[in-house]
Amino acid sequence: MLTVDSPVLRQLDAFRGIVGADWVFVDPEVLDAYASDETEDLHFLPDVVLKPRTAAEISAILRICNRERIPVTPRGAGTGLSGGALPHLGGVLLSLERMNSITEIDERNLQVTTEPGVITEVLQNAVREKGLFYPPDPSSRGSCMIGGNIAENSGGPKAVKYGVVKDYVLNLEVVLPSGDIIWTGANVLKNATGYNLTQLVVGSEGTLGIVTKIVLRLLPHPQHDLLMLVPFRSAENACAAVSAIFRAGYTPSAMEFMERDALEWVMRFVDNSIVAIGDDIVAHLLIEVDGNDVDVLLKDMEGIAALVAGFDCGDILFADDAQQKAELWKLRRRVGEAVKSNSIYKEEDTVVPRAELPRLLAGVKSIGNKYGFHSVCYGHAGDGNLHVNIIKGDLSDEQWNGSLKDGIREIFALVKDLGGTISGEHGIGLVQKEYMPIVFDEVQLSLMRGIKKLFDPNGILNAGKIFEND
Repeated sequence: MLTVDSPVLRQLDAFRGIVGADWVFVDPEVLDAYASDETEDLHFLPDVVLKPRTAAEISAILRICNRERIPVTPRGAGTGLSGGALPHLGGVLLSLERMNSITEIDERNLQVTTEPGVITEVLQNAVREKGLFYPPDPSSRGSCMIGGNIAENSGGPKAVKYGVVKDYVLNLEVVLPSGDIIWTGANVLKNATGYNLTQLVVGSEGTLGIVTKIVLRLLPHPQHDLLMLVPFRSAENACAAVSAIFRAGYTPSAMEFMERDALEWVMRFVDNSIVAIGDDIVAHLLIEVDGNDVDVLLKDMEGIAALVAGFDCGDILFADDAQQKAELWKLRRRVGEAVKSNSIYKEEDTVVPRAELPRLLAGVKSIGNKYGFHSVCYGHAGDGNLHVNIIKGDLSDEQWNGSLKDGIREIFALVKDLGGTISGEHGIGLVQKEYMPIVFDEVQLSLMRGIKKLFDPNGILNAGKIFEND
């Protein structure tokens, strides 16, 4: 709540002069709408919500906030899962939702220039009309924004074949905390000119600058895709099959893992019983191949089906048409919502070398038994990214808020021992920062803090995210 001595209150007229009175919000209903994202049940009220339309407006806002030491929290669609868009220090909530134009689709150079507030699926559909393809597709692609994808270096199912957001970003327009506006690179496919500021900003979770324009590379859109759902009688066998498929020379465009609970919960959530789950089935792999030669794709599917038969799988469901493909993908994409609607939960975004997935899954279940929690696991098995959803269930509040953290630490220590790390695509944000010392030593953390200090010496921009102390 604003007080008479609040620096935000003193600057409200200045903010109105920059963005217009219609885009400055201090009423409780609006503040409450921007006080949470999709991270657990956390809730922090900002002092004011600003909705600028241009980089120049953001520059003017940041100059004021930098001078007055006002915390600024940038926000896209609020679909994040690590608390990166939560205004836990109050101050200014800077929403980028009005910056929602696709500036140019350059068909000659296979590039698109976009503002950060464009919905990911809207951008994908726009370039597809030109026969082009932007592969990164997080499960929230129908609601998340490109700017948020940049901040978190998002991935999604297609990452296994096509890579993540960082693999498509060529250049960024960024407003620094000082208010200076820079471009980080050039609109070229190769660039060995100085430090790579573009890749430094990607995945920095809005702590170094605010991205206001984005240049992405594109690909020609594949003409065909085939999809199958493979049931397994052992979750560890399902995970082991993943590495075997790649070792055999196949490169699926997606390979998703879902435990039985995850699939059952999401089928109830979307009221769809397309999959008949046998009593002995404990996990599934959703496997897609894509390309331009359907005969090659059919041979790949036949080869993969023959290979997974050696891992004690059940009857494979091959999607017959576009509608069945869409229904199967809907189950995978909405499983996170289903888990959230079913129970209070914490989601850990672990990632290991894919051959280590069986050991990771077995370890998660063993740690769960030790600490008395049930977990529901799913994720992008093709690139070793396992989302571990810890369900509160019968845990007491004392366990949930106390000893559970020891269990999470053991999971992350296991991940590190397996050659992995504690976030594949959700970021560190507010909720994972206390675990950073598990994967980084003080020298590494000091370098990162130094980079933050160089970009943001007054610590105004998304302060208190990623590190315990900025």
